[in-house]
Amino acid sequence: MTGCCQVTTAVDQEAAAEELAAAIVAERLAACAQILGPVQSVYRWEGEVRRAREWLIVAKTTEERLPELSDRIRALHRYEVPEIVALPIAAGDPAYLQWIRQETTPFPPETQ
Repeated sequence: MTGCCQVTTAVDQEAAAEELAAAIVAERLAACAQILGPVQSVYRWEGEVRRAREWLIVAKTTEERLPELSDRIRALHRYEVPEIVALPIAAGDPAYLQWIRQETTPFPPETQ
């Protein structure tokens, strides 16, 4: 494994997606966050099948930063139970994976 992962969450408004994505990248919890949408979600909630228009955020981070990223998504999210799904990145371009590690380092090497 690479020590990196891809995390998804979905929100109900495009502006909320942009705010969340900007926050997690600015705070170095994710190297990048892509916003896809709108997407149509069909899900079961409180015993009913529901439908919603959502925007999907796909973030790249390290396994080390995942707990902090998950906490921050919960803090910024409007949903009672937000989607936070992390999948390990099994392989990838070595330079890209290094970039993820570098951009999610809490303090960049040049400021230490």
